[in-house]
Amino acid sequence: MLSFVLRRLGTGIALVFVVLTVIFLAIHAVPGDPAYQLAGGDTGTTTEGIERIRRELGLDRPLHVQYGDYLAGFLQGDLGTSFVNGQPVLGSILQRLPATLELIGWGGLLSVGIGLPLGALAARRRGVDVLMSLGTSLALAVPVYVLGALLVLVFAVTLRVLPAGGFAEWSQPARHLQSLLLPVLTLSAAFGAIVARMTRASVAETLDRDWVRTAVALGVAPRTVFRRHVLRNSLMPVITVVGLEVGTFLGSSVIIERVFNYPGLSSLLVDGVTSRDYPVVQGVVIVVSVLFVLINMLVEICYGLLDPRVRLS
Repeated sequence: MLSFVLRRLGTGIALVFVVLTVIFLAIHAVPGDPAYQLAGGDTGTTTEGIERIRRELGLDRPLHVQYGDYLAGFLQGDLGTSFVNGQPVLGSILQRLPATLELIGWGGLLSVGIGLPLGALAARRRGVDVLMSLGTSLALAVPVYVLGALLVLVFAVTLRVLPAGGFAEWSQPARHLQSLLLPVLTLSAAFGAIVARMTRASVAETLDRDWVRTAVALGVAPRTVFRRHVLRNSLMPVITVVGLEVGTFLGSSVIIERVFNYPGLSSLLVDGVTSRDYPVVQGVVIVVSVLFVLINMLVEICYGLLDPRVRLS
């Protein structure tokens, strides 16, 4: 198992460097000059002034030199300095990252915590299956920003039981949880629906297997067969879908943070794009990419734990 984890770790590190290179080249290929933007972006800006800013930012150097410096800084934990405010990018990201991680963590726990048992129950109960199909169809049909606006309209504007947006620190536990509730519900709706549907399909398929019917015929209690054999063998495709949907989950969190004025990485990213602040945009995208790689590594390690054949392949 240790060699399996080390192989996946090496693959993940290689993937991070590929992503870092692609992001660096893609951002520098975007039209627009950050030096011109910082100089004021009007027709009265002098060429000398723009060139001076470009030299100060190091943008006048060849691209491969800039990439080498950025790569060396990345290996030392330095994501550069913001062009706009002169602050270290890593510090700005670390200020916003906990809020985003908390939102994603609660959203993921709620999605899997409800989707798994609901899907497993729907595979065994016809009535639950019908209700689950209706509910998940509705959750998948409504875009996250529409669902967020509807929840704000109902719970914040009409009923006035929850805040419409913003964020409260953990020093105020009740207000903190209230500020999280609507964003987490919005984020987890579609993801939970996918988990429930995938679990339902996988469990139903496993229940029809010959070895399940044989175990029941030999006198093993149906609950024991389901808990020990059916559910365990049904989790592989569910985990696969969860891993593949992580990218969508992270993308949805960016939209939801804007809808609820949530102080996560999204506002930092949007401000960086607007002002063409390359280091900030690169830093945020790289951190999100690293999160994506880490989560997929965890998914693959779960494969290895559930199925020894994966470790040997």
